[in-house]
Amino acid sequence: MMKRKFKMSAVALVLGAGAVFSAPAALAQSSPVVCPGYEKGKTTLVGERTGKKVQKAFEAYNEDRIDEALNILYEIDPSEDFDKAYVDRFIGNLLASQEGQGGKAMGYLVSSVENKVLNDTEHSQTLKLIGDLSMQETKYTDAIKWYNAWMDFTCKEDPDVYTRLAQAYYESGQLDKMVEPADKAIALYEKPNKNPYVLKLTSFYERKMFAQTVEVAEELVRNFPEEPRWWTQLGFFYLTVEDYKKGLSTFEIAYNEGFLKKANEIKTLAQLFQTNGMPYKAAKILEKHVASGLLEDDADMIANIANAYHQAKNYDDAASLYGKAAAKSSDPEHYRKQGTLLLVAEDYKGAIKALNQALERGAEDPEKIHFTLMEANFYAGNFKAAYNHVQQAKKDRSLRRNASAWEPYIKEKAKNRGINI
Repeated sequence: MMKRKFKMSAVALVLGAGAVFSAPAALAQSSPVVCPGYEKGKTTLVGERTGKKVQKAFEAYNEDRIDEALNILYEIDPSEDFDKAYVDRFIGNLLASQEGQGGKAMGYLVSSVENKVLNDTEHSQTLKLIGDLSMQETKYTDAIKWYNAWMDFTCKEDPDVYTRLAQAYYESGQLDKMVEPADKAIALYEKPNKNPYVLKLTSFYERKMFAQTVEVAEELVRNFPEEPRWWTQLGFFYLTVEDYKKGLSTFEIAYNEGFLKKANEIKTLAQLFQTNGMPYKAAKILEKHVASGLLEDDADMIANIANAYHQAKNYDDAASLYGKAAAKSSDPEHYRKQGTLLLVAEDYKGAIKALNQALERGAEDPEKIHFTLMEANFYAGNFKAAYNHVQQAKKDRSLRRNASAWEPYIKEKAKNRGINI
């Protein structure tokens, strides 16, 4: 009957799936009903008087004079129930093909099916079309009603309808009811379709059923391995359930396939390397993507790389990077960490310089820095400076015993060198 196809507006799925469902035009079906015991009824035709006017409307429609066709149909005042239903359906179909006329179209289409007088094919098509229009008009509970009415009447199972039904449940906030139609759609599609998976995943995720969310995300990766987003989402879902080993393996595969394009994804991969005891790999991957420009070359990022090298016991590299971070930030904590690591690396002169800069910039817990300065000066042979720093360190109650133990040792070493403290 219709030349134009009615298409639903896009209803964006969560988690970036962005599916758009298109409702097919009312095309002829050879067997609209498959219910047990179904017997096809006789085909009813419009009366002669109504038929003549309908024919004129068809002629206008076929020449794309839609408004004229509608005006002809509006003027018909049929007395028979079938004629009225037929005309209302025709009007509804024409309106459905026009922008912004969905609500008005629904009124005529609902009227056409109320008394169940249309032929089976027309009745079936109209029930589904009303469901699709209800989705377009954001009347989601109505859509659920009409899709179920279509299934009850036809006894058919259609994966597209089940998918739309799951989406209607989502849009109407009935998250627990989404899973069953989504599962039926998944089972019925001959070729895997991502939409019901995404709807099922959304149902579980928004209900904080994270173990089930992970299971669906795993199915998405298995069925659509070429799609980067499913890999990264699965990796993040593993973090939600604290499965850091699987999270790392998923992110690492995605990285090797070239799927990780965003800064937060690279940072997450580096964090997972550290969490799983591979800080050196974390440092290297962060350095690589700072060099590429994907990650910011700022003090915080440089300090993160330094921290990874520190965990990997690459003290020289870590100290050097903390120095670079400090030069950018003037953060006393960066200087403190640099100085502490230079002490470990036995660069006492460098340690003293960095630790003094930390003090000059107002570092917290200065007594602790004085204690470290005491060690650095002691090993550098600066016993008088070491003695002065140990006096400052003793002001911290938690350090007092340790500092007091160093004090005579410093005096003795100084005395042996002929240095008067």
